[in-house]
Amino acid sequence: MPLVTVEDRGAVRHVVLNRAEKRNALSGEVVQALGDAFRGAAGDDSVRVVVVRGEGVMFSSGMDLADLRALSENPRGLRSYRREILAIWNLLEEMPKATICQIHGACLGGAMELALASDMRVMAEDAVAGVLEARIGLLPDVGGCSRLPAVVGVGRAKELVMTGKVIDGREAHRIGFANRIAPAEELDATTAALCDELLACAPLAVGLSKRIVDAAARPALAVTLEQEVAAQERLAASDDFAEGARAFQEKRDPEYAGS
Repeated sequence: MPLVTVEDRGAVRHVVLNRAEKRNALSGEVVQALGDAFRGAAGDDSVRVVVVRGEGVMFSSGMDLADLRALSENPRGLRSYRREILAIWNLLEEMPKATICQIHGACLGGAMELALASDMRVMAEDAVAGVLEARIGLLPDVGGCSRLPAVVGVGRAKELVMTGKVIDGREAHRIGFANRIAPAEELDATTAALCDELLACAPLAVGLSKRIVDAAARPALAVTLEQEVAAQERLAASDDFAEGARAFQEKRDPEYAGS
């Protein structure tokens, strides 16, 4: 069973997370499969819109716990671990085609950062999204801190990142994370309608305008992405992360120094 499947609907390519039994957790193998699918879509002239979605009960629970456990035991591997993921998330953002993340169930941690690398997000009203890293002594380091402020504003981005707050589709739409929301049973149709609007526009104009808007919104993206990993390296080696990881595995609240 492939971890990621590809489905063409005319000029719209659906890239589908297919690890439903693991809540579409983003293991290293899943990330690499996503990279292959994104590269294929970027290089195919017949594809004009890319939709990323997930099978099963949710879009994705985020990074695979086994990978995070290994990282807690070997923080020196953080930069190479993060580099591979970020390169693929960046590919989704940088390809000269419109990209949409379709979210149902839940979109957490690294999966929310993947959604932020998409141009637009369509979300079920009852779905939830959040970056939870601060709860275990880390920060969103594959673009979350860098991309979220341009999408929802600095104040709301700080609240979401610094508190690990989880929001539903209605709140996500209100603050600008979700471009469109729909009842869960109408999510596919709502995404398809947005795809049709994009397909009605000239592909070269869509691609070039995407590039300029991204540059205007995040002129220092390369700098802040490097700041993310530098900060994460410090956090990954800290006592806070060691305690946060233990507490998460033991299903208890962490006991941070000074709390």
